[in-house]
Amino acid sequence: MTETLTIDEGTIAYDLQGDGPLVVLAHGMGDSRHSYRFIVPALVAAGYRVANADIRGCGESSAGWSQYERTDIAGDLVALARHLGGPAVIVGQSISGGAATIAAATAPDLVAGVVELAPFTRKQSADLGGLLRVPNHRRGTVQLAKVMLGGSLKGWMNYLNLAIPTKPADWSAERDRIETTLSNRDRMGVLKAMTKTSPADAGAQLGNVRCPVLIVQGGADPDWADPRAEGERIIADLPAGLGELAVIDGAGHYLHAETPEKVLGLLLPFLARTLPATTPAHHA
Repeated sequence: MTETLTIDEGTIAYDLQGDGPLVVLAHGMGDSRHSYRFIVPALVAAGYRVANADIRGCGESSAGWSQYERTDIAGDLVALARHLGGPAVIVGQSISGGAATIAAATAPDLVAGVVELAPFTRKQSADLGGLLRVPNHRRGTVQLAKVMLGGSLKGWMNYLNLAIPTKPADWSAERDRIETTLSNRDRMGVLKAMTKTSPADAGAQLGNVRCPVLIVQGGADPDWADPRAEGERIIADLPAGLGELAVIDGAGHYLHAETPEKVLGLLLPFLARTLPATTPAHHA
């Protein structure tokens, strides 16, 4: 059941399931909370209370916000965690990975840990050599440029086809859902605005993070010529000892939908360390 939290300019939609310590899930641009459909049931079963949010401008959250920077998304996630009585681990994908970093840096009392899936968390520099060397990175970049410059729905759908090399079983229905949503001019406007944001605000906060951070990259993510190297750069900008990196070979940009079992295999042990679930003791 959809619940909403009113924040300044609009409303954030989310659903809340399970009991126990709080995990907040935040998806990437052009997407919705439905992207975590394969992750939520396992987290609930493991003893967590899961708030799966539509980030500002997306899904069932309101459109028409004045800004879509990672700092703004972070403020929404902090407000949601506070509303639900944290502390929380925030799981953020893509743009929300950067937002999760900012949330951790600015609300250390509330954020016990951060998991970033294929995150854009530091200022990007054009990798011309990578564009020449890695055809998939080149193709993906071209399609994203069409979205950024012209709000091209076809460009976004072509990008998703590259970014999700292993299609989930329900992909045709999910693809239709995304296409229908982004056919709405307001929603495409949000996506276009998000493609123009810079992760520099998140990069500036990496040194201020005080909680454990898990970065998970897909080895076949077309967003970078070398996804592992991008993950390593994020870890290097965090205070020593806080960050760990995992790379899922063959996965693209949407790891949580493509390889949910592998993501859960990394996520559950991280949660157990940072946000122990209060499960009844089992006696032998």
